[in-house]
Amino acid sequence: MSDTRNTGGATSGASSGTTWRNNPSASASAQQAYDPWLQPELFRGVLTKRVFAFLIDLVILSIPIVLAILFITLFGIVTLGLGWFLFWLISPLSVIWALLYYGMSLGGPQGATVGMRMMDIEMRTWTGERPYFVLGAVHAVLYWVSVSFLSPLVLLVGLFNGRRRLLHDIVLGTVFINSNVQPSMVQTTRV
Repeated sequence: MSDTRNTGGATSGASSGTTWRNNPSASASAQQAYDPWLQPELFRGVLTKRVFAFLIDLVILSIPIVLAILFITLFGIVTLGLGWFLFWLISPLSVIWALLYYGMSLGGPQGATVGMRMMDIEMRTWTGERPYFVLGAVHAVLYWVSVSFLSPLVLLVGLFNGRRRLLHDIVLGTVFINSNVQPSMVQTTRV
């Protein structure tokens, strides 16, 4: 589960590096789909790009929420204050909107939110597969929970591992890579 380089030549299912999340019969090359020492171009600048992608995504997430607040405000004025009782819907609808946004965009064919696509990064699983809807939604939930309870300093974890993974990435078995690096180029550099 660590980001240390496995130099052992074993390819059997009992090789070191298997975790409860991995298929024990999978080969060692499938378990280490993205090696920061063999493929450093996949991880160059990923943390910085994730920060800017997060800010772009916050703007995208806030636009419908701000529009809903403006609508309820105007509706409350027109209904002489009765429409303002709809303000209680803003919080649950904001959470649902964020889960749908992250689940559909991270679980979509590109494996990236709009902000991530603008910054040329994408999310993959530990073994290299594209994420799915539930993984994208859970990824967002774990990010907010980890930052809320452990403080934003938990984001410093990304500076101390080769794959530039954050705490919630490690827990879920995901990795963020540069999407502008061609997979065919990556496969030819593997040993």
